[in-house]
This record gives sequence, C-alpha cells and structure tokens, in this order.
Amino acid sequence: MTAKHFLDTNILVYADDIDAGAKQEVAIGIIEESIRQGSGVVSTQVFQEYFVNATGKLGLQPDLVRRRIELMCSLDVTRIRVEDILDAIDLHRLHQLSLWDGLIVTCAAASGCTKILTEDLQHGQVLAGVKIENPFRDIE
Repeated sequence: MTAKHFLDTNILVYADDIDAGAKQEVAIGIIEESIRQGSGVVSTQVFQEYFVNATGKLGLQPDLVRRRIELMCSLDVTRIRVEDILDAIDLHRLHQLSLWDGLIVTCAAASGCTKILTEDLQHGQVLAGVKIENPFRDIE
C-alpha cells in the first residue's frame, strides 16, 4: 500500500498557475499521481483556500474552480473538527505556526499521512509525526 501524503493549498494553486513554469508541471504531476495511487489527502480548508486563491490571485472563473474541486474530491478529503482546531492551537503555541498551518499539520496527522507536500513550512521538519517535504525546493 502506498503511504498517504497531504497536499497543501500551494500544490493545487500551482497546478492552475500558467505563470508558475516548472512548478506547474510538478504540481500537476503530484495531483495526478496522488489520484491514481489513492495516496493524496486534502482538507476542506485546502479547498477553501484554493478557491479564494484561484478565483482571486489567478483570476479563474468560480464555475471552473468549483468543477476542479469536484474532480479533486477523488482524493481523500478530511473535514476539520473541533479537536483539530484545538490541536492546531497547541501547535501554534509550541512551534509558533500560524493557526492555518497548524490545521494543515493536524489534519495530515489525523489522516495518517507520513508527509505534507508544501513550500510553506521548513523542508525536512517533522511536526506531530508528519514530515514536511517541499517538492519545489530544487526549482528556481
């Protein structure tokens, strides 16, 4: 069985960003492989952040972004619970993470993920038993 990994919002946004160059290619590959292998996990928070960034920063039409979220629902989607918020607050207090990053880490851990794919946290760091991996670290 393939180990589960959590996809942060920037993976989804880069997949739609025509100005992202090689990052777009990497992001599309990650999403396709995650769906194919059944190994990718996202949270409802990631979908919310993706919608805001894709319609705002990228200027995509809401109907298109809605359809893309529907398609990405073939990933494992976790919903944020009150317990996740409390755990994220603890991560904020212990590691000075933002609440939003704490929720990403908490949801990844609660979903049994071994790693989080993101460029927003320190590559190689382990938080709540989940390793942070920046798939864009070698792209200039």
